[in-house]
Formats: sequence, structure tokens, C-alpha cells
Amino acid sequence: MHVICHVITQLELGGAQEVAMQVVAGLDRRRFKPVLITGPGGPLTEEARALKGVEVCIVPSLLRQIQPLKDLRALWELVGTFRRLHPKIVHTHSSKAGILGRLAAWLAGVPCILHTIHGYGVTPAQPLWMRRALIALEWTVGRVTTHWIAVSQADRRQGIEWGLFSASKVSVVRPGIDPAPFATRIDSAERDRLRALLGIGPDHLLVGTVSCLKPQKAPEDFVRLAARVCQRLPAVRCVVVGDGTLRPKIDALIRAQELHERVILLGWRRDVVTLLKIFDVFVLTSRWEGLPCVLLEARASRIPIVATRVGGAAEAIVEPVQGNLYQPGDVQAMADRVCQILEDERYRTQLQANSEEFPEEFTIQETVKQYQSLYCYLLHAVRPTEDIMRLQTMDRGVERGAR
Repeated sequence: MHVICHVITQLELGGAQEVAMQVVAGLDRRRFKPVLITGPGGPLTEEARALKGVEVCIVPSLLRQIQPLKDLRALWELVGTFRRLHPKIVHTHSSKAGILGRLAAWLAGVPCILHTIHGYGVTPAQPLWMRRALIALEWTVGRVTTHWIAVSQADRRQGIEWGLFSASKVSVVRPGIDPAPFATRIDSAERDRLRALLGIGPDHLLVGTVSCLKPQKAPEDFVRLAARVCQRLPAVRCVVVGDGTLRPKIDALIRAQELHERVILLGWRRDVVTLLKIFDVFVLTSRWEGLPCVLLEARASRIPIVATRVGGAAEAIVEPVQGNLYQPGDVQAMADRVCQILEDERYRTQLQANSEEFPEEFTIQETVKQYQSLYCYLLHAVRPTEDIMRLQTMDRGVERGAR
């Protein structure tokens, strides 16, 4: 049985974290022993501990913020963890865990090192010198990476363009979901009851988003969009599911726009499956992404989507069947489209009645299947190298004995 270590910076509420947890939970226990390694304080940590057959290791110094001394300590804590566990594969997720985890795996002599790109840490918001420095760092750590995994063709193309890897050293594996809970319909009475719990009346039209309140997701753009839509359509109410560092700024912007009775901040919720069923339109205003799982969840829920054309969004959404995509920051165009959809009840009804089967490539079952196939292939591919090293060690021992 091969030990497989998945490393992620923190188990916060997010797509990369959910996928990592579902993958380690779904691996074949006859072939793999999964270990999930993460930093402290994540809200999903206790859920991870409850996963049957999954060992969870907390690395105290592994934090989201860049802190050189703690980062160096985290590196050596990871090296010690890998030397104790003797994994055949270390599989990292997210930018910081990707850098520290791959370096630690190399220092610990792990034979197979993988990294999944859930969108790059190189963003348009950064100055040019920082973007170049981060690309150079990724390139350097890429020299010890056995294989890369991209969640979208867009990220695959970008990595090849930057020279991070060749086409033969990267695979595209989607961050899948289980579509069944999202596809289950609810009747109008239950829908009205659930809306009433949020203070939403049966005659209101509901626009919602699900995202962390951080710069990547541009929640300010959602509030600005909400202001435009609410001005044109008095029956509209909006909800934001999520929390984060920008919460005070978003609160202030809502008050400044006099939207406190029209826009509701729900904070983090674990009933997203249910909440999506009561939305009339789903909106995502991200400035950059890998391939956001929430778009897949909205698609499986059969609600109209208005989102930004970032990362793999265009690979997950078929326009105009499931929705429409716009350039990041184009709040006016997105608001116009949201209003058109809210005024077109026939379109919303047709989409809800759509019986199109959810694509298999975006299911978590297919994600686990592809990861396992990749693991088996790579383990077989690295075995000859291990055998050669073992033979070389034996030869040196024979030579020393002959002397």
C-alpha cells in the first residue's frame, strides 16, 4: 500500500480544499494510504479529521501569510513529516503549500512530486516585478516537480507559455463535484419557506453569489452590480454567501450605496446546496480563477449564471445555454444581463427544466479516477529509477568489500 500525502496551506471553505478532502476520502484503500497535511485553524479541519481512513497532520508553522522565519520552520517540519511517513507521492495544492511542500518532498527524497494548479498565485493585481519573481520561483520549484496538474486548459496553456513545464509534464484534471444534491428539485412552497427564512418574500427576485470576501473574488463589483440591478428592478434582493478580510469594506460599501435593506451578507454557510436552489440568478465577479467549483455547482443547480471570463470559466459554462461570461470589472454589462434574465421568466423556467446530463469530466468520481490512474502511471514510471539507485548502492557496497 502506497502512502500518498496531500498538502494544502489551510482547510478553509474553498474549492481547492473541498476537492483535496474529497480526493483523499475517495482513494482506493487497497492501493493507497491517504494523508492530508495542512496548517492550523481551518474551519474544515474537524470535517477532515472525521474522514474514514484518512490521517490528518497539522503543521503549526504552515500559514497563509508570507512570514519568512515561520515559512522556513514550516519547510523543515514538512521535511520531518515526509521522512516519518515515507510517502511514495507528495501531491501539493495552492501556491504557498505548493512551493514549501514540493521543496520539502525533494529534500526528504520523495520519489514522485505532484502539484495541482488551482489558478496561479501570479495575479493582475500585482506589480510587474512581483509577477516575474513569482513566475521565476514557480519555475525553480518546477525543476523538482515530477508532474503538474491543471484544473483548466487555460491554466495549462498559461504554464506552458511561461515555461513552467512542457506539454508532456502536465495533465488537466477537473476539480469535480457531486452534482446529484444540486440537481434535486424543490417545490415552490419549500422554495418560499426557505426564502422567508432570509427575509425574502415570494414576489422578490433573488440574485446571489457564493465567494470568499477577498480581492480575488472582487466582492465590491458584486455590490456595485447589485446597486445597478436594484435601481432598475425594485423587486430584487441580493445575498452574499461567504466571508473574509474584505467584510468591513463590503459592509461600508453597502451602507454607502444605501443597500442595507436589499443586500444581505450571510457569512459562511454549509447549506450552499440548498441556497443555490432559491436563487433566480447566480453571479460571480472574480478577477482571476483556476476553475471555480461554485460555477459547476450553479450549473448543476440549473440556475442562470452571469460570471467573469477568467481561468476555466469558459470551459465550464456553455454560453448562452447556462449563462453568460464577461470581462472582469465590466460591472455594467453584467448588471444589464442580470436584469434581462430577471425579466425573462420563460428563460429561467426553461433552464430549470433542462434535463441535460451533467458532464462526467466535472464530477468528483471522475476526478478521483483520473488522479488514481495518474498515480499508478507515475509510480510505475519512477520505479526503474529507484531500482537503478538501489543497484548502484549495492554495487558501491560490493566495491568497498572487494577493496
